[in-house]
Amino acid sequence: MEIYSGDILITPDLLFSYVGPAAMTGWVLLILGPRRYAWFNAIPLWIIPAGLSAVYAALIFSRFSGMGGGFDSLENVAILMSDRWALLAGWVHYLAFDLFVGAVMAARMHRAGVGRLVQAPILLSTFMLGPLGFLIAGLTELGLRAMAIPTQTRPLKGATHVPA
Repeated sequence: MEIYSGDILITPDLLFSYVGPAAMTGWVLLILGPRRYAWFNAIPLWIIPAGLSAVYAALIFSRFSGMGGGFDSLENVAILMSDRWALLAGWVHYLAFDLFVGAVMAARMHRAGVGRLVQAPILLSTFMLGPLGFLIAGLTELGLRAMAIPTQTRPLKGATHVPA
C-alpha cells in the first residue's frame, strides 16, 4: 500500500500532509490577497488546482486498476472509499475543485461589485461546505444583478452606464 520514490516511502498520510496545506494556501491567497493582479489571481485559480489535479491524476492512474467497488451504488462507493489511496484521491478531488470553484465565484462576485467583507464568509463556506458556498455566491451575485443597483464605484472602461 506504499510507494517508494528513491529512498522515500510515500504513503497516503504523507501525501495528505502536503495537499491540505497547498489548498489552504490557495484559500488564504483567494480570501486575503489582492485581486488587481492577474498573475496573483492565477495562483488560486489555476496553479494550485492544477497541481492538485496532477496529484489526483497520478493517484488515479497508478492506484485504481484492480480496486474493488465502483460508482454504480452507494455500497460500491463505500467499498471503493475503504481503500486509503482511493479516499485520498477523493479528498484531493474535493480540494482541487472547491478551490477552483471558489476562485471563479470570487472573480464573478468581484465583477458584480460584491465587497470583500461580504465575499469572505461566502468563500469560507465554499471552502468548508463546497456546494453550499457555491449556491450562496451565485445567489448573492444574482440578487445584486436582479436589483439593478449600480455596483461599480467607477465606470467600466468604455461603459457609460451599468446595465440592468
